[in-house]
Amino acid sequence: MLKIGTLELSPGAALAPMAGVTDTTMRRLCASFGASCTVSEMVSAKALTMGDKKSPRLMAGGSAPAPFGIQLFGAEPEVMGQAAEMIVQGKYGVSFDFLDINMGCPAPKITGPGAGSALLKDPVRAGEIVRETVRHAAGVPVTVKLRIGWDEDDLHAGSGVEVAKRCEDAGAVMLTVHGRTRRQMYEPGIRPEEIARIKQAVSIPVVANGDVTSAESALTLMQATGCDGVAVGRGAMGNPWLFAQIAAAMRGDEIPPAPGLQERFRILRRHIYDMCEDKGERVAMMEARSHAAWYMHGLKGAARLRRECCAMTHFTDLEPVIELAFELQREHEKRL
Repeated sequence: MLKIGTLELSPGAALAPMAGVTDTTMRRLCASFGASCTVSEMVSAKALTMGDKKSPRLMAGGSAPAPFGIQLFGAEPEVMGQAAEMIVQGKYGVSFDFLDINMGCPAPKITGPGAGSALLKDPVRAGEIVRETVRHAAGVPVTVKLRIGWDEDDLHAGSGVEVAKRCEDAGAVMLTVHGRTRRQMYEPGIRPEEIARIKQAVSIPVVANGDVTSAESALTLMQATGCDGVAVGRGAMGNPWLFAQIAAAMRGDEIPPAPGLQERFRILRRHIYDMCEDKGERVAMMEARSHAAWYMHGLKGAARLRRECCAMTHFTDLEPVIELAFELQREHEKRL
């Protein structure tokens, strides 16, 4: 059984943190389908220490019944430690089970100041950040999310492996490794053999991440890397039932089929309704456009449906989009 420190996780895949995606509603929904744990959108350690009012909202809500981690990013060890201490001491009144450090985000606005995947170029600083976070976390487990390296030169030099070792030595209890370099961003094709190199170099649990879109691909990635688990990121967008399928596969049970249209749209309605409850309709519906569009993937007329989703401003706008999806499906079936 996969553990984060002494915290035991149920069989299944973790929900990987994604900025603008893994909000409270998404975490709770994925947990209801069997996600083994979830992690918040990344939170700026510097913003927390400067009293930013928006950042604490990213940490709220948890993901019951699944364990929940708060992900911090930053480039300064002292600031990361200070932010961890503020969270652990209850300054924000949030319930959580572990802290996660972001060393994987490839976005220029994050890497420019030296945070996210830029830390892959500075193993010493990466280790110092983990050490300070662990020191101030007062026994709360600390994990790290990273990539296999910054670029091809990094891979050849083994810097990803070095960063992983330094994270372990500094007190991290688990690593989640995304199988692309920062240079690759999200272009097709992960590198399982590089994840395996990191797994073989450390003694703490390693979770593989990247291109998990089905139960079969989850099992294949685990087998190819020798990792202790998998984390699902973009594969879960508009597809939260994937966690139930992966959990069944890991238990050796029959994999449940993907839901039909009626059930898919029942889940979509629940997702968007809960977003409105959590954030208020105005804010929620701006963000819900993307979520609703992801649920249309693979349907007949998906491009048209996505355009309709992007025009929504009220929760009541969702139902006509769903009705259109059914109509387009019926028209397609008539032509068969």
